[in-house]
Amino acid sequence: MSTWQNLAFDTDEIIDGMRPWIECESPTWDAAAVDRMMDMVAMDCANLGAFIERIPGSMGFGGSVRARFPHPDMGKPGIMITGHFDTVHPVGTLEKNPFRREGGRVYGPGIQDMKGGNFITLAAMKAILAAGMQTKLPVTFLFTPDEEVGTPSTRTLIETEAKRAKYVLCPEPSLPDNGVCTGRYAIARFRLTATGKPSHAGARLKDGVSAVRELAKRIIEIEEMTSESCTFSCNNISSGQWVNCVPSHAAADCLSMAKTQGDLDAGVEKMLALAGERNGVSFTVERTFTRPIWEDGQPETMALYEKAKAISAAIGLDMPHASQGGGADTNFTGALRIPSLCDLGVWGNGLHTLTEHIEADMIVPRTRIMAGLLATLD
Repeated sequence: MSTWQNLAFDTDEIIDGMRPWIECESPTWDAAAVDRMMDMVAMDCANLGAFIERIPGSMGFGGSVRARFPHPDMGKPGIMITGHFDTVHPVGTLEKNPFRREGGRVYGPGIQDMKGGNFITLAAMKAILAAGMQTKLPVTFLFTPDEEVGTPSTRTLIETEAKRAKYVLCPEPSLPDNGVCTGRYAIARFRLTATGKPSHAGARLKDGVSAVRELAKRIIEIEEMTSESCTFSCNNISSGQWVNCVPSHAAADCLSMAKTQGDLDAGVEKMLALAGERNGVSFTVERTFTRPIWEDGQPETMALYEKAKAISAAIGLDMPHASQGGGADTNFTGALRIPSLCDLGVWGNGLHTLTEHIEADMIVPRTRIMAGLLATLD
C-alpha cells in the first residue's frame, strides 16, 4: 500500500518539469504575459484531472486559475493551496538570469518567488494521484496574478476561497534551515505626489519650483523614519521627461512594514501627516493597499505547524518556524483565523534579484513534506 513516505520523487524530473514555468516570464504589470503563464498552469492542472476555472482578471491585471481535484467530499471544507504566478522581473530578465543548473543550484526569474514552490506542490499532488492514493480532504489550488503589488484585484477571491477551507497551505519560499512561516508582519502601501510650478529650466529657472527636488527631500525623510518596529522604503519614482523643464509633477510609491498592527497604524499616521505644502510644493499622501497582520502563535496555526513539523521529522529534518516580513496570501487567511502555514515552498536565495535561485538538493525533501501534508491532513 502506498503512503506519502514512499512516493517516488526525482530531482531531475522536477527540475525539467519546472523549466517551462520559469521560462514563461510573467511580470505583474504585463497582464498578457501573466495570462500566458496561467494558461500553462491551467493545462498542467487539467492534465492531472482537476476541474479548472479560468477566472478573468480585473483592474488591468491577469486572470486567476482555480483547480479543484475530484474527491468524494468535494464541496466540503478541505485544503486550499494558495500561490501567485506574477513576478517582479520584467520580460527580458531571462536573458540576464537564464534557467540553468550550476553548482547544486537552479537559477531563473521567479523560481524561488514563487513558481518553484507552486510547481513542487503540484508535483506532490501528481505523485499522490499516480500512486492511487486519496487525500483525506478535498484539495483546491488557487493561483493569482497580482501578489507582488499587494493583491489589489484578488484579495476578495482569496478570502472567499479560504473561508471554505479547513486549512490553507502557501508554498512561498522556504525560510532558512527548512523553516516555515507561522505569522506575517502588517504592510501598508502609499502613493506620494508632489506638485510644483513649471518653468523653462534654461531661460527661467528661478520662475519654477521643482517637484522632483521636494520629493527627493521627502523620500529621504520618509526612509529615515525607519525603526526596528516599522520600516519605510520608496521606489517607482516618476516625473516629467524634459530636462529643460522645471518639473511641476513627481510621484513615488512607499511601502511600510510593521511587526504589529499598532506599529503599522502609528506609521500610517506619520505618513498621512506629511501631506501639505512646503517650499512652494504641494505634497499628497494616498494610502493604497494594506496587508493585515497575521499574528504569530495563533493556536489553530500552531496545531497545523506541529503536523508539518512531525512530517518533516519523519524524513529526518528539523522544521523551525518564525513570523516573517514580506507580504503573502497568508496575511489575509491568517488574519481570518483560518489555520494557515506559509513558506512551504523551495529553499533558495536571491529572490527579486538577478541571482534568484533554489537549492537542488532540497527540492525532493520539500516536495515530500508537501505531499505528507496533502495526504494526511484531516
